[in-house]
Amino acid sequence: MTSNLKEIYDSIPYLSIKYDSYFSVYEALLQKYVGQEITIVEVGIFNGGSLFMWRQFFGPKARIIGIDLNPDAQEWEKHGFEIYIGDQSSEAFWTELFQKIGKVDVLIDDGGHTNWQQVVTSHYAIQNIKDGGLLIVEDVHTNYFREFGNPSRYSFINFAHRIVDAVNSRAYALHSTCAHYSKYVYSVSFFESIVAFQIDSRLCKKSVPTSNNGASRDVSDFRYQGRVTSVLFSFKNKFTSSGAPTAKVVNRGVDILLSLMSKVEAIRYWKYFKDSR
Repeated sequence: MTSNLKEIYDSIPYLSIKYDSYFSVYEALLQKYVGQEITIVEVGIFNGGSLFMWRQFFGPKARIIGIDLNPDAQEWEKHGFEIYIGDQSSEAFWTELFQKIGKVDVLIDDGGHTNWQQVVTSHYAIQNIKDGGLLIVEDVHTNYFREFGNPSRYSFINFAHRIVDAVNSRAYALHSTCAHYSKYVYSVSFFESIVAFQIDSRLCKKSVPTSNNGASRDVSDFRYQGRVTSVLFSFKNKFTSSGAPTAKVVNRGVDILLSLMSKVEAIRYWKYFKDSR
């Protein structure tokens, strides 16, 4: 029995359409679940081929659930798959579904690929995937298609970027944002046409600075050596340590000045943000 996903895909008698770049991504992300007792949900099962692919890839212990808008998809129940018919952009559908099936290990969104469908599906999946599980959203290249209403401030890709911001907000110096995501999503991975979210609330803790308490050489910080910013940082640190009552106001003023200087400095590297075509 092969665990090569592309070989399995090619051997399935029922139609499935995937981009060839997906197979290496899926093997890297999903290999650890092979042979395990997992629950995998795929949205958008169409002609049924992917259901059989996942069964053969993961093995007989896997519980495989398919979701589709088309009632004809219930045909696959006689092959041992659990099938639910519903609209992935419906909040009520997801609430009811997870009440029925419980939390899952992997959810793959290969559904309608619109912004609204991908965002709503991801919102509910993130809260209902077990620790150590994955949410994988396919075909996110539609986020750049005009016929899908893009570019848009509310595209799924921008939603994913918002979750990246939420993940980074766990850093000790920042205020946590989007707690309903940052407390579940440990990491976000971007591939060509695929975004994968690693779910693990056990690892989603606020970070704090640590030290190994090794010997210090009291080295100087050369990051801003010879620049005005070095003087401003030095002034800010000395003023803070002085405990002066106006320290908060002074620090705020210095921060604003440093921010403005950073924006001006961006002129030096703006070319790296240009489209190189």
